[in-house]
Amino acid sequence: MPLSRVYLSPGLFGFERVGSYDYFGHVEQGIRRRFADAGREVEVHVVDVHPTASIRRRAARLMAKIEGTLGDGGPIHLVGHSTGGLDARLVASPTFNVRGYRETPPWHPRIRSVTAMNTPHYGTPLASFFATVSGQRLLYALSALTVIALKLGAPPLAISASLVAAIGSLDHALGVELRVIDALTDRVVRVLDNASSNDLSAYLRLLRDDQGAIIQLSPESMDLFQAGVEDNPEVFYQCSVSYAPSPGIVHFARSLLSPWQNMSTPIFATLHRVTSLENGMYPCAPPQGAADEILLGKYGHVPPAAASDGVVPVRSQLWGKVAWAGMGDHLDVVGHFGGGKKDPKHVDWLSSGSGFDLRRFDKMLDSIVGGMLEADPA
Repeated sequence: MPLSRVYLSPGLFGFERVGSYDYFGHVEQGIRRRFADAGREVEVHVVDVHPTASIRRRAARLMAKIEGTLGDGGPIHLVGHSTGGLDARLVASPTFNVRGYRETPPWHPRIRSVTAMNTPHYGTPLASFFATVSGQRLLYALSALTVIALKLGAPPLAISASLVAAIGSLDHALGVELRVIDALTDRVVRVLDNASSNDLSAYLRLLRDDQGAIIQLSPESMDLFQAGVEDNPEVFYQCSVSYAPSPGIVHFARSLLSPWQNMSTPIFATLHRVTSLENGMYPCAPPQGAADEILLGKYGHVPPAAASDGVVPVRSQLWGKVAWAGMGDHLDVVGHFGGGKKDPKHVDWLSSGSGFDLRRFDKMLDSIVGGMLEADPA
């Protein structure tokens, strides 16, 4: 039986490895275990893509990773979280146009499936905000907090509290406040050991040097992506979709139980508020109201119009077969949820109140890997 190869492409706030922490570690382990349980051999590769570079540049990194590890044969499965799902769609498309590749590579027919996890297929209003000066500072600060929270369990409270307060004033931010955010972010980075701090500093420099994907993920830009990137009829497409409850009084009250939750809840509320903004001309949803019928079948109800995982509107996440739909925020689905004392391997980054847990994570991976195996039966 030929060896299967799975390629994982991270998205916004994503990375291959920073300071010995693996962004896709939980997903990678889960995929390996499920292939083994099915009696199938698999290699899982995490792609080292630039977190905010253009989709074409990110796709080129994905293709280079495939070409360096593809072996002599066997099926290829592409999995992308957030922007990574768009990388996968572009690479699998028969109309792909990736820098450095003039012709369709000989391994292209080996692609069996594309899995898009919480991917903004129709864009996200948050990208439009991240393209502003204030939004760029927010992205920079949140990326630093994300890495440190996942590595340490929670950032140092004193410094983080000041940074969160500065983020909360972004609606009125001027030059002085923006410089304060940069300085506080740098202080947060320095709490890591030297090796991890250097890794994170290099990662943050990438965010500043190239933000091509930020512009491309706006609803207006994704309208053009949809027109140019066709699905491959020989490839199975599936997605995972989720949304978190809109932050409210109960959510804020529960966050008081933990100092870090108390600080991170306002950050999630800010992200959720921006992501909920509607664009009447370029809606973040499939055309002609098709999304509501699909979501009704999965959730048993139609999610609110503003429903999102805090980064991507839930309707924008729909593409291909819905492998799994449930309550969860943007990073819950890649294993970054609160595991508590019983499951310390899983660390949350923001308090969204989604209630996502190991049971949901396992059920989601069961469905995703099941789709891969169905696309390439033994």
